[in-house]
Amino acid sequence: MNKSPATSANPKPIDSPPQSYWVETLGCPKNQVDSEKIESGFRSAGLKKAGSASQADLIVVNTCAFIQEAREESIDVIFEMVEQKKSGSKIAVTGCMAERYTKELRSELKEVDLVGGFGTDILKVLETNHSASKIGISKIAKLPKLDLLNLTRVDLKPKQPWAYIKVAEGCDKNCGFCAIPSFRGRQVSRTPEAIFDEISRLKIKEAILVAQDIGSYGKDLEGDKANNYNLRHLYEMISQMVEWVRVFYIYPTNLTGSLIELMAEGPVPYFDLSLQHASPAVLRRMRRYGSMEKFLEKINAIRTLNPNAAFRTSFLIGYPGETEEDQDILLQFVREARLDWVGFFTFSTEKGTLAESLSHQVAHELALERLREVKAVQDEITLEKRNSLIGSRLTALADTKSTARSFREAPDIDGLIKIDEQIEDRYVKTPQPYRGSGMVTKPGEFIEVEIIDSQGVDLIAKRL
Repeated sequence: MNKSPATSANPKPIDSPPQSYWVETLGCPKNQVDSEKIESGFRSAGLKKAGSASQADLIVVNTCAFIQEAREESIDVIFEMVEQKKSGSKIAVTGCMAERYTKELRSELKEVDLVGGFGTDILKVLETNHSASKIGISKIAKLPKLDLLNLTRVDLKPKQPWAYIKVAEGCDKNCGFCAIPSFRGRQVSRTPEAIFDEISRLKIKEAILVAQDIGSYGKDLEGDKANNYNLRHLYEMISQMVEWVRVFYIYPTNLTGSLIELMAEGPVPYFDLSLQHASPAVLRRMRRYGSMEKFLEKINAIRTLNPNAAFRTSFLIGYPGETEEDQDILLQFVREARLDWVGFFTFSTEKGTLAESLSHQVAHELALERLREVKAVQDEITLEKRNSLIGSRLTALADTKSTARSFREAPDIDGLIKIDEQIEDRYVKTPQPYRGSGMVTKPGEFIEVEIIDSQGVDLIAKRL
């Protein structure tokens, strides 16, 4: 961190209980789930959500610390909130970065009232008028805590017909580039009953299951692991509760026959695979499984069951020891796999990981050059696949009156479908322009649409 505002130590005593709050969330969907649970607790305590951060009595920044870029963004947002807050309001920092760098943040962010890791009972801490001199740096772990994983969003009605459902926390894997196990801990799975209860309370149409290593769900639970405590069974049971089930972050080794069949033959044949690279040499140094050939074999097996299946993954570019030959293998894989969606990240050294000690570090500029090269190939593939849908008819879930998604689009991550009730002449290939179906689209409604054009990764559709 290179910013250090100078005021008193933290956390400061609160002058009066907050009446309103604002939560700023950074990072992945797992963080979004945590934020919604934090909000639920605030609302249960009688607080109301403010119209903006500048109007809130209490501002919470839920940070991300996955890579250097995410940490820098978290710091920037914290300072933005400091600038925006009104006089007398409080700022609390939580999430991954607060968990991993508690002491450093408490020392350097003097204008922040509280820095607390996962599950810190923010209201309780502020309510009891703790001061830095009273609790001391060495007693940070003794701040009041909540079981954030098992808190349910009992009073928070989603504005959209979908919700991310965190089914486990932590990770037992030891990937060479990842520090998550060091601050998230070993895997802890929620019981199926707790997950089912949360979904039933949310009253959603689509449940999106997330975890650090979702394919290992249930391995730490006691009981009949083969039948009751695994991802396949969980997927099957939730499919009886909601119309759509989507799964994020599956390691290829966890994606086996019966689960593949269940997902491929279901209404959401969407496969989010945790690949990271395609070169076996790079994957070995990452302490990961796989190769281009093995990944293609699995993808082709899924497409044999369902040729329309959609795929998403992400790749880490510039891992120590990565060569031009490794880059060529990745490029070849991207061209042959023809995935729908791919995210690309450049490697950044994480303290305490295997990668920190590896030789042959790749220069950042070279990693960026390689990222741009492979991203250009994938961008072209993504646009081709999106344009190929023009003229097709799809079932879509309406998120708003004017936007929807088919099974191919995960919310807030992929493209979307824009429902145009007043289609312009340029979208229509027939002499008579389409002037709307006359039907009002309601959020949460499943509708039939015809794709008539595209705008980048987004599709333009008319409702049938």
